[in-house]
Parts: sequence; C-alpha cells; structure tokens
Amino acid sequence: MRRKKCAAALREDKMAVIKELIRSEADGTLSFGDYSLHAKAKLDNFEHQGDVYKVKTCQEITKLERNGMFVYESVPGTTVTDLNANDTGITFMVEGDEDAQVTVELESEAEYDITIDNADAGKMKTNLGGKLSLSVELGEHPVAVSIKKC
Repeated sequence: MRRKKCAAALREDKMAVIKELIRSEADGTLSFGDYSLHAKAKLDNFEHQGDVYKVKTCQEITKLERNGMFVYESVPGTTVTDLNANDTGITFMVEGDEDAQVTVELESEAEYDITIDNADAGKMKTNLGGKLSLSVELGEHPVAVSIKKC
C-alpha cells in the first residue's frame, strides 16, 4: 500500500503526462503517453513530419505506431518526451510510476550501444524482427534513453 501512495504522490509532483496523448515539439521531436489514465485511450491519424502516428496509452501500457508499424511499447504505461528516431538509432526521455520494460523497433539483426540515465548499459543486438527490449528504472525524474547503432 505504501508504494501506491508514494507512486500517487510522485505522479502529482511530476505532472509531465501528455494530456493530448501525442504532440509535436518545437524542436521536431515527438512526445506521447499518459501513464496516469486508468482506462485505455488512443489517438489515430496524428501527422508529424510526413508520417502518421497512432498512440494507445494507460497505466498498463503505452504503445506508438508510425505508418502502421511498431515503434515503441512500454509495460506498464509511461510518458515519453523528446522522441527522436532516425537511421542511426533512437533517443527519448521516459517517466512513469514504476520501472518499465521498454521495447523499440530498429534495424533487424544490428548491434546498438545503449545509454540509460547517462550510464553505459552495454551493447545489444536486435532480433530478426528488429525489436530491442530493455528495462528502465524510473524514479523521481525523467530518464534519458539513447540507443545508437554501432
């Protein structure tokens, strides 16, 4: 019970959830997700830099698709800000009420250098489908994640 109270207090302090579910930032990055929602919410056909995005989010899961293809998923749900994906990798800030399992889709069978909260988390290779999964310890502040192709 104490963890739930702490999580609720932490959520009130952070308040960085994306109430519009997804938005384009002035610097060209993307922000999405609302881990405070009890029921699933989704938004389709969000246009950003020539692509069409779909987001589904709630306390249990946050998922992002671009042009019908998988981009990001977290369990439990998270809020992601400053998402920047390109041919060399993906960077973003993530936050939530509890530690999360994050899966992103990149180039298949490629090796990537992972940095989480400015600490080297080693190298990982994507599977045949291009998916890479990692655990992110979430706390009182957003955590920076950088996944760069080696």
